[in-house]
Amino acid sequence: MKDPFFMTRISDLFQHSALREFAATVKNADLRELMAKVKNADPRELADRLKTADPLNISGVLENLAQLRDTRATVAIATIAVLTVSAVGTASAMSTANAAPVTAFKSTDMAQNFETTAKAAKALHMGKTTASYFWDDSSGRAGDTGMPAIGKPMQRGLAASPSWPLGTEGYVTYNGKTVKFFIGDRGPGKPSERGVMLDLDAKTFADLTQGIFDPATLTVKNNGGFGHIDITYKITKWGPGVGKKGAPVPFSTGAWKS
Repeated sequence: MKDPFFMTRISDLFQHSALREFAATVKNADLRELMAKVKNADPRELADRLKTADPLNISGVLENLAQLRDTRATVAIATIAVLTVSAVGTASAMSTANAAPVTAFKSTDMAQNFETTAKAAKALHMGKTTASYFWDDSSGRAGDTGMPAIGKPMQRGLAASPSWPLGTEGYVTYNGKTVKFFIGDRGPGKPSERGVMLDLDAKTFADLTQGIFDPATLTVKNNGGFGHIDITYKITKWGPGVGKKGAPVPFSTGAWKS
């Protein structure tokens, strides 16, 4: 049964920028539809968006729940998200009414800690290249070639290289923003002949270019049309899989299978 007041309130909460992707449809949805939308969302992505305004540091909890996909986890994720947004609004209102600052954990501290960790990590190899993006979810859509070569499901942080060993880990930086990645698939193919030596996952690419990942088309939208970006990278761990360490080389060299 719908409760118009409750659903309107939920809609208002989801107008917050951290949950803007749900705002357009939630107002006329019933609770089951809302739960379905949250269940299909990526908790890590939701956590990333919440970090922009998260006085209760709920984004960390969401990241810990990212591997859970049962009904209870879904409800927990939805509840945490709504409570977080509600808490943000309440804290803001209290701060305005009392003209006093609200003590809170700062998400900027978490970001700074990540940047510090990334910079401190020992570099085994560093360089620059052009990166594209992909999202292979085994659906066969939009050029999807199936399960990533490493045998793990497609996920945030999984990248493809035409030559680096599978399991290789490192960091990518674009326009001052740094993200972590690991090599879990092969590619780009022909583009690597033109210097495109890294395929980032579409969600990470969207974050770096301030775009939005569209799960319906497996593409990145609203990022100014960027399909390729010039990045710097730092390798912090060479993977145990087959491949060639050092500077990346084109797919056609066969280094990925040596």
